[in-house]
Amino acid sequence: MTSSAISLRKVEESAPALVNLYKSAGISLRKHGMEGGRAAVYLVLDYSGSMRPYYQDGSVQALADRVLGLSAHLDDDARVPVVFFSTEVDAVEEISLPGHEGRVTEIASRLGHMGKTAYHAAMDAVIDHYLDSGSTTPALVVFQTDGGPINKLAAEKYLCKAARLPLFWQFVGFGNTRSTQFDFLRRLDELPVPAKRPVDNAGYFHAGQDPRAVPDGELYDRLVGEFPAWLAAARRAGIVRA
Repeated sequence: MTSSAISLRKVEESAPALVNLYKSAGISLRKHGMEGGRAAVYLVLDYSGSMRPYYQDGSVQALADRVLGLSAHLDDDARVPVVFFSTEVDAVEEISLPGHEGRVTEIASRLGHMGKTAYHAAMDAVIDHYLDSGSTTPALVVFQTDGGPINKLAAEKYLCKAARLPLFWQFVGFGNTRSTQFDFLRRLDELPVPAKRPVDNAGYFHAGQDPRAVPDGELYDRLVGEFPAWLAAARRAGIVRA
């Protein structure tokens, strides 16, 4: 069996605080038949005004650390491109194992005004980054938000457009689980295939009002749970060749 992209020993040396997350991620990947698999990992972070408490209480940084722990298994350089977005793209940065602690909080502290929620701007930035990288490796895009988009039609259009690329969008909701803000994401998750897109390229789950309280194992199960089915469908459709 192919081993993880980054060894436990290297994680211990370069990011000791992530060792437990790395181990939890490995358990989930094995459970879902993804052990030894390779994928580029992206992180998209909502920087709209309502997100301020989640940056302040460390929830966003905690998600970034968990995504890094997952990336160390899947991505050979374990570097995660991070797109911060609100009304437009606020920043495209990168996080990696060395120096990960507090990095996302620090980046956010210099971004200034927190705008509204334009999913399509962030999706466009991910698509551009992926195409510019020249990679053919499938990509898992962890897309965090605490509300619906300002332009639903554009978000739907970009998701359908991206379905022809080896990108899987795993949406993660922060906030009140009963909020109607997330109705659009639930619908986005169920856009008809193949009428609107050749494969189902999106998943959605809700992390609640205190995302840090979601156990690591549960979070990883939700992050990678739908990825293998998409991977199989995308291979059958010739979208993923790697």
